[in-house]
Amino acid sequence: MRILFHSQTADPVAWGEALAAELPGAELRVWPEVGDPSEIDALLVFQIPPRAFELFPNLRCIHLLSAGADQIAANPDIPARLPVVRLIEPGQKAGMIEYVLHAVLHYHRSFDVFAKWQRARYWEEVPRTPAAERRVGVLGLGGLGGAVAEALAAFGFDVAGWSRSEKSLQGVTSFHGKDGFDAFLGRNEILVGILPLTPETRNLYDATFFARMPAGSRFINVGRGAQLVEADLIAALESGHLAGATLDVVRDEPPDAGNPIWDTTNLILTPHVATCADPKTGARVVAENLRRVRDGLPPHGLVDRG
Repeated sequence: MRILFHSQTADPVAWGEALAAELPGAELRVWPEVGDPSEIDALLVFQIPPRAFELFPNLRCIHLLSAGADQIAANPDIPARLPVVRLIEPGQKAGMIEYVLHAVLHYHRSFDVFAKWQRARYWEEVPRTPAAERRVGVLGLGGLGGAVAEALAAFGFDVAGWSRSEKSLQGVTSFHGKDGFDAFLGRNEILVGILPLTPETRNLYDATFFARMPAGSRFINVGRGAQLVEADLIAALESGHLAGATLDVVRDEPPDAGNPIWDTTNLILTPHVATCADPKTGARVVAENLRRVRDGLPPHGLVDRG
């Protein structure tokens, strides 16, 4: 099997070594060094190379290097016959759990408050709230969101999750659908957004959304930047309705130097680092999916293109 690799950030050497161990005989070619285009069986990519479906007539699979598929969702050229597969793998889940747990604990243990007090040279204790009494919500219970929700619950937090359809996760109270949305938003002191980007979730986090959250709550977004109306978040923080926010994703990355998001009080900004696929653990998932495609079986993580 000949696989074409295309990514601006992932390491092709590490992926090549990991795939060679998991899929003996496979050959990884790195864009734009394609060789004979007719030999390419699969793409392993974040974004699809230009003119891919003209160049590679014998493609059998598009395997993404990400859990999200929004970067290719609007591509009308993808043939209906081609399976498109998202990557959800253990290393990726571990990274997301680490990031979200850190962000939740930052607010749970009042480190945001202590940081302000340090600058003011003020020394005081804050009464500790047990994790079991801290209501944390996870908006989106897919492959990554579900893992995050279960990890927070295992840590002892009072966790609820929302998804389009009902989910059953260990230790997580499930809300779902339109009927459960407002009740879910109104119960969380710390809310984690980890939804995929779809037409329904674009600009979801707006003034109306934040107004439904409890006064003094905190918001963490590790989903997609286009889901957030940044001016509305800034207004909610400046008014005091939200006590804090952590963003790993923003609409334009990086933000312009003049974007007020850089200087907004009570806002933590990180440069899209919550997680990424690990080549060693990710290669096992990719190899299994490519074997399934080769054998005429549906791959795991198949993207529903409607």
